[in-house]
Amino acid sequence: MGGRITFWFEFASPYSYLSVMRIGQEAAARGVTVTWKPFLLGPVFAAQGWDTSPFNIYPAKGRYMWRDMQRICAARGLPFRRPSPFPQNGLKAARLALALAAAEQGRIETFAQAVFRAQFGNGADISSETVLRRCLQQAGLGEAGMGAALLERAAAPEIKSALRRRTEQAIAAGIFGAPSFFSGEELFWGDDRLEQALEHAAASVF
Repeated sequence: MGGRITFWFEFASPYSYLSVMRIGQEAAARGVTVTWKPFLLGPVFAAQGWDTSPFNIYPAKGRYMWRDMQRICAARGLPFRRPSPFPQNGLKAARLALALAAAEQGRIETFAQAVFRAQFGNGADISSETVLRRCLQQAGLGEAGMGAALLERAAAPEIKSALRRRTEQAIAAGIFGAPSFFSGEELFWGDDRLEQALEHAAASVF
């Protein structure tokens, strides 16, 4: 039996883009099962006394991050365009992902990839329902009214509450940024730790 990894990601996170686009393939190659956990970084940052991304608070760090993203995306053949404003409002996308988890668990990856491509590949505004509808279509979720049903489901009180609980769980687990990965009780942070997290999961039985 293969290992398991829990993948915590935030739709507004640049480095989550890098992991979302490769974790499925990397995990499959090691026989590791991925549990996708969208959450919101805003409350996490607020708990640290920040009212925006640290890449905005610390300009030198922000300049480095954008250049780093350019280099990594070019090396991996990923499209990259800096979205404006940054960070984007990923609330609707996160709620949609949670609604999707209840109805179409197997398509979270394709939906998440479509959202990240729209945002960091094309610079689109992912708070726009039009953009999100297009992402659902690209994920094969736009047929027979399914996209409209998911958008309606995402606005339900239980989904809003579930996202709040998910974010509270992230804070309680000690998560301070995205992407983050848990293999058992072991936390790994950052796209550059993905391989290490997967190797730990592959070697572990939980």
